[in-house]
Amino acid sequence: MNDGLLFALTLTGALGCGVVGGAFFAFSALVMRALGKLPPAQGLAAMQSINVVAVNPAFLGALLGTGVVCVVVGITAIARWSEPGAGLLLAGALLYVIGTVLETIVVHVPRNNALATLDPEAEGSAQHWSRYASVWTAWNHVRTLAALAACALFILALAA
Repeated sequence: MNDGLLFALTLTGALGCGVVGGAFFAFSALVMRALGKLPPAQGLAAMQSINVVAVNPAFLGALLGTGVVCVVVGITAIARWSEPGAGLLLAGALLYVIGTVLETIVVHVPRNNALATLDPEAEGSAQHWSRYASVWTAWNHVRTLAALAACALFILALAA
């Protein structure tokens, strides 16, 4: 891999991490707060709809495509460990893959799948929604910070 290709991959990774981190930030700062202001049945139903709409090529392409780029950048960083910025590249790649992609698969997807089975009007759904929203948002903060920190590390690596 030549330096031009590594530069392009790192820049693509930084942009992808920023886009995904920004989307997750919007949820933490705006969307979940807005859903929490709704009556529980409406908030739950709205989140069910969001979770269906989120499974689309644009969002999944950004989330998972950036993950693939990060894996390639991380492997390249290991292969070029003695070069300037290699540690930053590896740290950024690991932060994104573990803190954003893996966290989404392990924490958010199962919670979203469980939420999809609920009837918003059923007894007990309001309590489930309250717990879901609290835990989901806390973990969303984690993946937001991981993606944005990975973006910053890639930018620093480009400057190294």
